[in-house]
Amino acid sequence: MKDRNNKKVWRRICSIGLALCLAASGCARRGTGDSSSPVPPEESQEKPTAESGETKPTEPIEEIIDPFPDSETSEAMEVVPGLKILIATDMHYLSEELTDKGSGFIQMVEHGDGKVTNYIWEITEAFTQEVIQEKPDVLILSGDLTLNGELKSHQEFAQYLKRIEDHGIPVLVIPGNHDINNIGASSYIEGRRVPAEITTPEQFYQIYRDFGYDEAISRDPESLSYVYPISDTVWGLMLDSCQYQDGNLVGGMIDTETYEWIEEQLDAASEAEVMLLPVSHHNLLDESQIYEDDCTIEHSERLIEMLVGWGATLYLSGHLHVQHYANSDTEWGGESGIYEMVTSSLATPPCQYGVLYFQDDGKFQYHTQILDMDTWAKASGQTDINLLEFSQYRVPFLERVFYNQAHDQLIKMTDLGFSDTQMGRMSEVYAKANCYYYWGRAVEIARQIQESPEYELWSDYAANTAQAEYLEYILEEAVTDYNVLKWE
Repeated sequence: MKDRNNKKVWRRICSIGLALCLAASGCARRGTGDSSSPVPPEESQEKPTAESGETKPTEPIEEIIDPFPDSETSEAMEVVPGLKILIATDMHYLSEELTDKGSGFIQMVEHGDGKVTNYIWEITEAFTQEVIQEKPDVLILSGDLTLNGELKSHQEFAQYLKRIEDHGIPVLVIPGNHDINNIGASSYIEGRRVPAEITTPEQFYQIYRDFGYDEAISRDPESLSYVYPISDTVWGLMLDSCQYQDGNLVGGMIDTETYEWIEEQLDAASEAEVMLLPVSHHNLLDESQIYEDDCTIEHSERLIEMLVGWGATLYLSGHLHVQHYANSDTEWGGESGIYEMVTSSLATPPCQYGVLYFQDDGKFQYHTQILDMDTWAKASGQTDINLLEFSQYRVPFLERVFYNQAHDQLIKMTDLGFSDTQMGRMSEVYAKANCYYYWGRAVEIARQIQESPEYELWSDYAANTAQAEYLEYILEEAVTDYNVLKWE
């Protein structure tokens, strides 16, 4: 512990300057206003994908660049001593009682943000069984447990967690911005979206009190934050970053009173000579240029300064639905900063979770693991081919959702003069880039995207659109595989 305390002094000095230059931001995509641009020339050899008068494709779109690899997102890593911690986030579970799986529900799924809500029950069941098989020291769920905070969804989801704990695996939860006082809580019946019963903070605690709260060594009286002793030498600092006291807001913030409580927990951890592992739903750092609004905790520079000064090495979060990581120290290569690992949404293909090996001196290694839906489906006697071959279904599903997002926008931009074929191919490239970005592997296809004629159409004739700007940011951030991180 003496070595860590010496590092704490150096980090405290470095963090003062660091904190002053970090700005809070959040989760809405950046975009531009004017979409006017010269009419593009027709392609010399067009490949039809969406002819005039036809509806957008509902089958998997044709590949125009290399498909996702079938292999797992990371190779086996040497296991270092320490705790085995599984991290999942943004499950967005919906009670099966709240939908008839009809047209309204399907419309929401296929024109949403990529969540496989049509199979969320099977995903949750497969994940429950896989966690039990993995036998981690603890499972951490960092918020957005439900689709939109439906009380019934929370009640059902907690039953899966109980099964995990019945096998001797502690489960720790914190709320996400979707979970509490969310007026978007809905059921999907007979083609309509109908309001469902929301969940209050008190109800959230009552439902999940056995999953961290009642075993906590300290609870913040002003929020749903708490400290849980994962082991004798590692404590989980579970931070409630959500704003639901007066309605429900997308962005994250930590109140002054909670900061005072955090200071007390840092002091207590120093006295007990334990390492802290902080967790929140919202991001500590500005992880993405694409999602600027409502993702980073407001004024997070204060929290960064506190944690870096104390000597914390790793921060866990979710909310983005994108696999990503960053370090608060951009000048010294992480030597005086804190790493933040953002795990992608379990509900969004490829439907993966994080595996963390964490030591009491703060050293760690992290990799993602794709949920093995195919094996589960076969073992459980499923007959749905999409479940039996989920590894083949998940990518075309996500491509189709992102294709619809781009195509829905392009057909509104009549002044750009794109043909149906051009819009179809541009939407395909946009969808592929988004998939890899969400998966944290855009570095693998960045060059192919840049060299494609469809990218030229985006950059040359639709450069003022939000989608073109989005593609540029994806390429800028495509510098590494964000699924693997090791610090020692």
